[in-house]
Amino acid sequence: MRRLLLFILLTVLVACSTEKPSPTSLALEPTPATPKETVPLPPTEEPPDEAPAGPALPDSSAFRWVNVVDGFDRPLDLKHVNDERLFVVEQRGVIWVVENGERRPEPFLDIQQFVSDRANEQGLLGVAFHPNYNENGQFFVNYTDTQGNTVIARFVVSSDPNLADPNSLRVILRVNQPHANHNGGGILFGPDGFLYIGTGDGGSANDPDENGQDLETLLGKLLRIDVTSKDPYTIPPDNPFASGTTPEIWAYGLRNPWRFAFDSLTGDLYIADVGQNAWEEINFQPAGTPGGVNYGWNVREGAHPSAGEATEGLTDPVAEYDHAQGCSVTGGVIVRDPNLPEWDGVYLYGDYCTGLVWGLVRNAEGQWLSDVLFRDTGFSISAFGEGSHGSVYLLDHQGGVYRLERSP
Repeated sequence: MRRLLLFILLTVLVACSTEKPSPTSLALEPTPATPKETVPLPPTEEPPDEAPAGPALPDSSAFRWVNVVDGFDRPLDLKHVNDERLFVVEQRGVIWVVENGERRPEPFLDIQQFVSDRANEQGLLGVAFHPNYNENGQFFVNYTDTQGNTVIARFVVSSDPNLADPNSLRVILRVNQPHANHNGGGILFGPDGFLYIGTGDGGSANDPDENGQDLETLLGKLLRIDVTSKDPYTIPPDNPFASGTTPEIWAYGLRNPWRFAFDSLTGDLYIADVGQNAWEEINFQPAGTPGGVNYGWNVREGAHPSAGEATEGLTDPVAEYDHAQGCSVTGGVIVRDPNLPEWDGVYLYGDYCTGLVWGLVRNAEGQWLSDVLFRDTGFSISAFGEGSHGSVYLLDHQGGVYRLERSP
């Protein structure tokens, strides 16, 4: 009996002294389950998918610029009116209709008698069709007149949809230009239905009159006017300087905003501003941002000190490049072509001198990505444009219109 009790006591002591694995060690080194013991987790317990990477720049090697029509005299703007036609602007003062890849034999509009293109940056510089063009037939042009001053004029289409009425000319705004260069030229209707107009700083070099920072002049600005409510125009009440002497101003601190663009999906605004002698820049204004943004010229060229007195509240560009890569930036469209999903949301811009084409996009972390996507194009890029279904076009100042397409 005594031996039996001793055996039981020894057995209990051995069992109590055996070390058990902790929960932590079990988690780090789990015992593999046999196949028959594997049980799938219910859907609510499945690990989440990885977060999407967000927008990125595409592999441009799978795409090319295809010539769709040629033979223009210094083309520098392209617009559409929600049908298959393209309207191509020539610097000398002529607008052509392109349909089914062919230029119609008679110009849509010829105003060469009103236009001066003696200097490189003068001429018929842009066209914008009214949002209600299909009802009212109105469109607006930006040109330099025979005195070299900027004119914004309205025309109306005739009974023939492929011919404007030349006698319908109505000048709605005139801006005196002290020099022959830096005339701006961009003209667009924004998502808000108002007309936006880009004006240069008046020319010469380094903005000698400091027009970019002067809120008493329309030079060096982005203007915003209402051409629908009353003839010739009214001032939108939320313009930042609506009660001042230059109520048309929407943004300022610009040197030569040759081309700007609104994202057709988001309403965001991109402004390509031509630099002085060192930096070319892309500025960005998110949709819904109040007016009055100061983009810095001539205090800064791009994000770099330039001239003039230091000023607080300047907005730097989201992208820039130096003159080792080009000499004059040409913006730009935001790609929304359903046939090119890889490009969705990418802002395209180029350089007039080198023919380089960049892509710009903001990733999921809010960082801006910009890189050269096309080299050795041989183009003198004067503008980009869009077709009614989102097709993206590039204008070569040497005479051709090209469309971005997938390589075969």
